[in-house]
Amino acid sequence: MKITVRSPGSATIINAIATGFGSAFGIGLDIKCVAKTTDGSITCSNDVGADNSLMELCVKKVFDHYDIYENEFGIDLKTQSSLPMASGLSSSSASSNAVVKAVSSIVSEEFNLKPLDDLEIINMAIDASLDAGVTITGSFDDATASYFGGVVVTDNKNRKFIIKEKMEEHPILVYMPNFYSKSGDTNPERMKLLSPLVETAFSFAKQKDYFKAINLNGLIYSATLGFDSTIAVDALQAGAIASGLSGTGSSFVAVVSEDSIDDVKEYWSKYEGNVIETKVDNEGCVLL
Repeated sequence: MKITVRSPGSATIINAIATGFGSAFGIGLDIKCVAKTTDGSITCSNDVGADNSLMELCVKKVFDHYDIYENEFGIDLKTQSSLPMASGLSSSSASSNAVVKAVSSIVSEEFNLKPLDDLEIINMAIDASLDAGVTITGSFDDATASYFGGVVVTDNKNRKFIIKEKMEEHPILVYMPNFYSKSGDTNPERMKLLSPLVETAFSFAKQKDYFKAINLNGLIYSATLGFDSTIAVDALQAGAIASGLSGTGSSFVAVVSEDSIDDVKEYWSKYEGNVIETKVDNEGCVLL
C-alpha cells in the first residue's frame, strides 16, 4: 500500500509565545509525505537533510495508539518539501501533520481499525513536536492552520479554537534572508515582557482584523528578537496589504494584491536573500 499526504505550512498573524494565544494562516508552500508498507522496519528520510527524529516520533505515537509493534509492521516514509526549514513557516507542524496522517491512514486501513479523526491527528503531531523539542508553545495555531488551511485564532494552552475560517486567497510573498533562526535559540522570558503589546495585537485578530494584527505582531517580535522591522515597513510602503515577521523568524511575510507583487519584490531586492511567491492556502492537509 502506498499513499501521499500533502500538508501546507503557515504564516504568523500572532505569535503565541508571549501570551499563549496565537493566530496563523495556511500558505501554499508545503511538505508531501510518501508512505508505503514494507516487509522490514520503520525507515524515514527527507529531501532537505533534516534530522529524522520528529518523523520517527510521529510514527511511534501512531503505532503506540494502535498497539502496533515495529517488528510486526514495516513502513517507509519519505518527505519532500517546498518549505524553508527553521524559518518561521511551520515546517515542523507541516511535517508532523503529514506523517501522522499518512501513517495512521495506512495502519487503520491495513489492520481494519478506526481511523484517527482530525483533532486526534493534530494533537498527536503536536505531542511529537513537543517531545522532539521543535516547539515552545505546542504551536496549536500553526498546526491547525497547516492541517485545516485558512485562518485560525487559538488558545494554545488549552488547544482550543477561538476562530477557524477560510481566508481570502491573496498572493503571499515570503522574504528569506541568508541566515536562519531556530526556536530553541529564542528567549521566551524576554518575549513575555512585551505581552501587553501582544495582547493588543491579539485583540485585532479576535476582531478578524488580521492584517492589522500581522503588522503590529511583526513590529513587536522583530524588536524583541533583533530582526530588522524595516523589511516589513518597506513592504507596506511598496503597497503590501500587511507584512510582518513569521514565527520567531527568520522569514518575513507580506500579504499583497496582484498589483503590488512586483513593487514589493523590488523593494525587497535590496536585502540579501530571496523572495518566494505563494498564496493563502485554504485546502489544508489532504490525501493526494
